[in-house]
Amino acid sequence: MRWPWKRKSSQDQLVVSWSAGTFAFVRARAGADGVFALQQMGIERQGADSKEDFVRRLQALGLKGLAAHSMLRPEQYQLLQIDAPPVAPEELRAAARFQIREMVNVHIDDITLDVMQVGDGQQKGPNNLFVVAAKNEVVREVIALGDALNWEISVIDIQETAQRNLQSALAQQDGRLERADAALLITDELQAVLTISANEELFFTRRLDLPQGFLGMQWGSTHDVAAEGIPDGFTPVSEYVPEYAGGGSNSAATSSDQGDAERIQRFVVEVQRSLDLWDRTWSSMPLGGLRVYAGERSPELATWLSRELGQTVSAMNLGASFPGLDTMALADQTYCLPLLGVLLRTESRKL
Repeated sequence: MRWPWKRKSSQDQLVVSWSAGTFAFVRARAGADGVFALQQMGIERQGADSKEDFVRRLQALGLKGLAAHSMLRPEQYQLLQIDAPPVAPEELRAAARFQIREMVNVHIDDITLDVMQVGDGQQKGPNNLFVVAAKNEVVREVIALGDALNWEISVIDIQETAQRNLQSALAQQDGRLERADAALLITDELQAVLTISANEELFFTRRLDLPQGFLGMQWGSTHDVAAEGIPDGFTPVSEYVPEYAGGGSNSAATSSDQGDAERIQRFVVEVQRSLDLWDRTWSSMPLGGLRVYAGERSPELATWLSRELGQTVSAMNLGASFPGLDTMALADQTYCLPLLGVLLRTESRKL
């Protein structure tokens, strides 16, 4: 994403995120073949450290004075979709700012925004724009950390476009770059991010809140949504959540299991709704498949959702695309995975 404060371009090999006191980074070396070999990956939390002490800790990792890209986490911005205003390209940002003034959660003067077209412009479908709106204070914090470490931050990107880059790279490897391809990434305990891309462009995205403790739950006991199907129009979630008769048992364990099953079921329904909405909105582009990531449970998530949704679902495996990834700590891999997509960013993209 090209933001208004973009500096001169550089062949950066460092991608970072900085959100809620948590710093994540990926340092990679680009080979002659364009493949990025990972050198470092990690997570550092500021905790009780002062800013000065925290910066010194990051300097000790060898991260000072590098050219860098930064990625905003979903909690740091809003990603909105609007009808494309009928204005000249150079006027899109101003027109979008006016159009979203009632949609953002802060005063319109307190945000920095950018826009990009929904899709590749070659398909029949709605003429819409994605609008990224980040609070000015979030942007300032990112820039301030970069200044403290003498970084040249040339690009500030977002997770959805980074995720698009990852799924596009895998689609290209499979020889189906033009096909619609979905990706569902779970990299923390709060949200799953769903994206659908084709021809290296983002067509659809949605954030799905996760039930508390989702990554520790047993997923295989949910009701079979795919067997019933979801008719046109969004049917209330409650109609898909099975009735759980008490059976005379009032045990806390039974109640907890039932509650988990209901929460898991709601998640499945929301994924299904998203895929159904895609089918209705982009009927000329049938979905080729869904790739999922949930750390060490990625294969399990793929098997479960394949059964529940009636879709071709596979675990996202990036080890071959990023040599060295499999040697990194699993917790680091999980949280830092979207950063890898920023490494694949090309200046030829619209944003």
